[in-house]
Amino acid sequence: MANLRHNLMIEAPIKQLYDSITLEKGLKGWWTNEATAKPEEGNINHFVFGDEYFNKMKVLKLDSPNEVQWECVDGDKEWIGTKLTFELEEKEGMTYLKFSHLNWAEESEFFGFCNHHWGRFLDSLKSLCETGKGQPFIRED
Repeated sequence: MANLRHNLMIEAPIKQLYDSITLEKGLKGWWTNEATAKPEEGNINHFVFGDEYFNKMKVLKLDSPNEVQWECVDGDKEWIGTKLTFELEEKEGMTYLKFSHLNWAEESEFFGFCNHHWGRFLDSLKSLCETGKGQPFIRED
């Protein structure tokens, strides 16, 4: 099994970061503007990235404001069955985010591609929380 991990400090209250990861409005602000999401355990959140790519994430755990867990239940075959966790902790007036995308079958070429893009989208989350403006995926017509 292969795992992706990213850790970063964000100058924003922990609740703001938690809301940006769990609420549809927040997810549209940093990941993709085509998101359908509810902050309810068991809900299937749907994320679209253009005409050819999407993810459906089952919300496994919501422990406000400290942890969010998802499982990919549909989308790219390499993502199905993987687990995503967002662990949040307040440290010295900031929020420490530990992100993990776990249980990949192997470190494939797509794994490396996704690792790069997770870094980019987590920077977008940081920007959204710190400045009010993220850089989510936006479909270009």
